[in-house]
Amino acid sequence: MTQNALHPSDITDELLASYETVIGLEVHCQLLTESKLFAQDRNLFGTEPNTNIGPLTLALPGTLPKINNKAVEFAIRLGLACGCSISRRTIFDRKNYFYPDLPKGYQISQDKKPICENGGVNISIKNAEGKIVEKTIRFHHIHLEEDAGKSVHDGSYTETLLDYNRAGTPLVEMVSEPDLRSAEETGAFVTEIRRLVRYLHISDGNMEEGSLRCDVNVSLRKKGESKLGTKVEIKNMNSIRNMMRAISFEERRQVAMLENEEAIQQETRMFDVESGQTYGMRVKETMNDYRYFPDPDLSPVVVSEEWLEDIKSKMPALPQELRDKFVHQYGIPAYDAMVLTDTREIAEYFEAVCANTPAYKAASNWLMGPVKSYLNDHEGNIERFPISAKALADLIELNESGVVSHSVASQKIFPVLLSEPQRAPSEIASSNNWLQNSNTNELESLVDEVISSMPDKVAAYKKGKKGLIGLFVGEIMKKSNNTADPKLVNQLLAKKLQ
Repeated sequence: MTQNALHPSDITDELLASYETVIGLEVHCQLLTESKLFAQDRNLFGTEPNTNIGPLTLALPGTLPKINNKAVEFAIRLGLACGCSISRRTIFDRKNYFYPDLPKGYQISQDKKPICENGGVNISIKNAEGKIVEKTIRFHHIHLEEDAGKSVHDGSYTETLLDYNRAGTPLVEMVSEPDLRSAEETGAFVTEIRRLVRYLHISDGNMEEGSLRCDVNVSLRKKGESKLGTKVEIKNMNSIRNMMRAISFEERRQVAMLENEEAIQQETRMFDVESGQTYGMRVKETMNDYRYFPDPDLSPVVVSEEWLEDIKSKMPALPQELRDKFVHQYGIPAYDAMVLTDTREIAEYFEAVCANTPAYKAASNWLMGPVKSYLNDHEGNIERFPISAKALADLIELNESGVVSHSVASQKIFPVLLSEPQRAPSEIASSNNWLQNSNTNELESLVDEVISSMPDKVAAYKKGKKGLIGLFVGEIMKKSNNTADPKLVNQLLAKKLQ
């Protein structure tokens, strides 16, 4: 490296834009089965170390693996959701490598014949003009494999403890084609995968606990070139934000090396959260290093037509399908549909509300407003939300029909419902005298009272300061304890002020 060599921090956006980033992902997702992939040991996170283990997990002599059919079903469910072709006859292979967290000395995986092939996931991203566009990220395949155990290093780095609870946990590994071109696209892709596995109820998708983690392959090439550059793999990314940070740093690191005419080595790197930089861990193994061969202890898995049809019949509505439905059937904006399909539970709650009121846009506003605010404040999900879909729909109807104002509905009745969800919204409004006042004579008296108390503001209004109308309305609403019909108040004010 010359004295004037470029460093990653020297790379400008303009120089970076002269290169094209090519990204492929290997997404590992733990499956929510009760037992492990080839053993009856419990598949449970958060228990004491080395409590969910048995003879097969520890690879004791004479033990034989047996396939968990539920894990196969979950993998097929994911493949169907991604439009993959499902292998009707699939086999398992031994992937050989020696590491302390792998008791057998090999991992049972799939090499030549994965359970799912091809397919892909659609993501929504902003283009250079700021418009939302869709892009399909293709899968090469999805395969089943068992997870390894966990190495726990003490603070002094003098000892390594081994926890085999995770060893044998069923995983699906989703291998994408190199279709991603930026950190933003990659973040959107992993977000959509996480949403998908949660919709399918095959994984909790919890990246902090390691249920979903990614290996990111990054290479660069000059814009316009077709030949792929040397790829570098960043291992075990368990946060979407940090994954995007790692990609952004790696782009600049590789550009600096290419500009300095340095050769990029195919290697495995790790990401340091504190420094925001990647660092080398080991030279990347080749496929031959793993010495794959079919596992002689496992028979091929045959997916019959009957089994496949049964799995298809139990598939839930997926996010994209629900987004289209919400836009076309309920007439809400695409943005609302995107927010309301973030989780399967929110989408189902919204549909339950819409089954009890035709005010679909109002229902959308309530879920994205007061309901979401409550859930954020209480770190909860919609399944623990105290107000039933029917009660929320009744509250929306009270407001939409003019029985109560929106401020009364959202600021008074809604808080009462949260603490007393068994009460009816109409009863709460009636017992507290919160019903909207549409009595013209009573409201006209309030309008006259407010106008006479603010002669200077009235004069200013008549001279052109029309924005003062909000001040008058606010005073009238205050005097009426927020029960005045704001639409009628505005009509009466306009008439009086003329």
